[in-house]
Amino acid sequence: MVRVSNVFAGFVALLLGTQVWAAPPSPRLDRALCTRSATLLACIDAYNNQYSVAMSGTTMYLRGYESVGNRTWAQTNSRYGSMTFFTGLASDGEAWVGYIQKVGWTTISRVSSSSGSRSKITCDRVMGCR
Repeated sequence: MVRVSNVFAGFVALLLGTQVWAAPPSPRLDRALCTRSATLLACIDAYNNQYSVAMSGTTMYLRGYESVGNRTWAQTNSRYGSMTFFTGLASDGEAWVGYIQKVGWTTISRVSSSSGSRSKITCDRVMGCR
């Protein structure tokens, strides 16, 4: 579960509009350094985790490298109104599926992986994520 939850938390942060989208590269070690073009966002963090994000209409394509597990992964997110559905696959064979639902200022995210793990993350502007 450690792998999916770490990757998934990063995706949730991206979808919630964190500073990665808006901020210029930061010298702090706890933040990702990102480069953006008109169609692609590519980031690397202090632990050499790397990912890229591309949008096409309501579909988001993510690809990355997770240094701890030395694995690559890909995920596709498709948005339908207030719901976003996603599926992913890693180079070690792990697969995951889930959804993100926005209800007002609250975002509810659930993910299940082929390893049998499941997680739920609820985020709102007052309480943060839990």
